[in-house]
Order: sequence, then C-alpha cells, then structure tokens
Amino acid sequence: MKKTIRKICFVINSRANYGRVKLLLKELKKNKKIKLQIVLGASSLLYKFGDISKTITQDGFKISEKYYSIVEGENLLTMAKSTGHTINELSNIFYKIKPNLVVVLADRYENLPVAICSSYMNIPLAHIQGGEITGSIDEKVRHAITKLSDLHFVSTDRAKKFVINMGENPKKVFNTGCPSIDLARLVKKKIQRNFFKKYGVGSTIKINDKFIVILQHPVTTEIESTANQISQTIKSVKIIYKKFNIKAIWFWPNVDAGTDIISKKLRQFRERENPNYICFIKNLPPENYIKLLLNSLCIIGNSSSGIRECSFLGIPSVNIGNRQANREKGPNVIDVTYDYKKIIKAIIKQINNKKFKKNTLYGNGNSVKKISKIMSKLPLTYEKVINYID
Repeated sequence: MKKTIRKICFVINSRANYGRVKLLLKELKKNKKIKLQIVLGASSLLYKFGDISKTITQDGFKISEKYYSIVEGENLLTMAKSTGHTINELSNIFYKIKPNLVVVLADRYENLPVAICSSYMNIPLAHIQGGEITGSIDEKVRHAITKLSDLHFVSTDRAKKFVINMGENPKKVFNTGCPSIDLARLVKKKIQRNFFKKYGVGSTIKINDKFIVILQHPVTTEIESTANQISQTIKSVKIIYKKFNIKAIWFWPNVDAGTDIISKKLRQFRERENPNYICFIKNLPPENYIKLLLNSLCIIGNSSSGIRECSFLGIPSVNIGNRQANREKGPNVIDVTYDYKKIIKAIIKQINNKKFKKNTLYGNGNSVKKISKIMSKLPLTYEKVINYID
C-alpha cells in the first residue's frame, strides 16, 4: 500500500517569522511522512529589510516558491495594496504546489492574505501564536486569522482560553508553548570574537563593550505620531551613552506603515551626528540574534521578542508604547510611554537589575515536538462551525 505523504506548507513573510519556526521546520523535515514546503515572500525577500533567503538555504532548507508582493511606500495605502497582491500571488502558488496544510504565524499583516487564500481554496490552515492580545493592526489581523484557521497552536493558557471563547473547537486548540522558546533554550551565550564585524554599519562593537539592543517598529494605528516616537527613543539612547558609556545595537524596523518615517529619522541622525556608539543592523540569523540578546544589558523598543524570548532568557526589557499593550508579560518587562525621560529611567532601572530568573510563561522549550506530532497525525479538515452551537 502506498504511503500517504502529507504536504505541509509554511509561508514565511518576515525575518521574525523564520526565527520563530526554524526548529519546527527542522523537526518536520526529519519526518518521513511529511513533505515540507517553504514559500518565501513579502519583506523576507527584500534587501532593505534583510533578505533571509540565503540564511534559509544555508540552514539546509529548500525554498519551494518565492513571490514578491510588497508595494513600496510603507504607508497605510500600500499595506492594503500589498495585501491584495499577496492573495493573487499565493493563489497561483497554492494551486501549483497543492499543500495539504498551510501554516501561518502570529499577526503580521502580510499573513492575513495567506489565511484568506488557503480558506477560499479549501486548504486546511494552522495558526501558531493565536489568542494573544496587543495593540496596533496586529490585534485585528491575529483574531481574523484565528477565525479562518482550522488548527490552533497557542503559547499560553490565557491564549488558549481566548481562542476557545472566540467559538473555536477546544479539540482543535493546543497550548504547545511558543516554538521560538525551543531555540532560545538551545543557544549558548558565548559569542565569537569577530561577531560584530560581520554585521551592520556604524560603530564596531567589541566583545567586552556594554551595549543595549534596540528594536522599535512603527505603530500603524498611531502613524501620525511615529516621528516623535522614534525621536524620543533616539534622545534617550544618546543620553544613556553620554552618562554610562553604554553602546547600542539598533535594528532596522519592519515593513509596516510608518517604516519610512523611522528609517528617515535614523538616517538623519546617523548622517548628522555620526554616532560612534551605535551599530545599525538589518537582520541576523536567528541563533545570532539570541546570542546578541544574551550578551546585552537590556532590549529597548516594542518588539515581542523583548517579551517572549527575553522573558524565558531572563533579559531585562523596556517596552515602549502601545504596540504590545495587554500582551502577557513576565517580570523582566517594564512598560513606558514615548517620553525620553521615562525611557531613560526604565533603562537605568533595568541595567541595574540582577538578571531575572527564567520565566516559562511562553513555554519551557519543548514546543517543536508537540506541534510536529499534531501536524503529522491529526486528521485535517477545513469545514467548521462556531462552537457555541449545541
């Protein structure tokens, strides 16, 4: 009797998406009952945001298909247009590769058309990291994907409860923990001597330098305030260096509306003041990003990695603004508004803290095997009803 091979397709649309599922991809690749398909698109292919296609192939994965759908401009209009282009591109790709299951991660706006496309084409959809609460457009996107999905792999008990309360079948909702915690558990702190020479522009950070990591994205629902928001962070970093001789690794923002505003402010700052205490980086391989966090004093900004991975690693985090509003947080996080004085106060408090204990709010590092087992064995269906029906 011929063995049935289940084709599982991951659509990866950003650098963060890949980092969070890398170990899961490796686990699925080992499974002889599964054919892994990787579709790469959106900002993950664009040089200005850190093209990760080379990283993926170097990690031993085959890229099944690529598509280009991002409309240049990084504003509200181009976000909507990029969403439409993605549906057009993916419909052709799904028709060609015929996956048995499509997997989408979290809440990036580029992932909503993945869910729409697979649903209209009668392809079962699995959603990782649903049920969480945040600010920005991510909140609407995440819950819309949940309602279009057939399988749910959530990261916390509260997230599981919220997904079930949205009318999803409890038998299809699994608290597996976050797969990125598996990677955080395995990465060692030791950093190579030439690490900082490989990446970025600007100041060269040395192994023994004290530094913070900055990763601040635009908030799409507050786009009119973006310039002031990033200016407050820039001002706080300048003062922290002047007072404490603490350098910074600053990551370029993602592709959301408002990115051009942040990028312009950062370029103006770099060209006018030539800060010799900041290294600007577009992208790092997932393991090296974790290494960087492990060797830093603190992470600043509004990335979920300051809440998710850093909580598990015990790394101090200063979370600025509303982008991560109401997301579950460990004791390593301090929330502040866009006020440079408050940001500085929080940074000083965090860098003076002893390292926080490991927190397992988002899992204990065994998520990958759980997800892989369920994906490979659970019957796949695409018809569903709201679960309030008796």
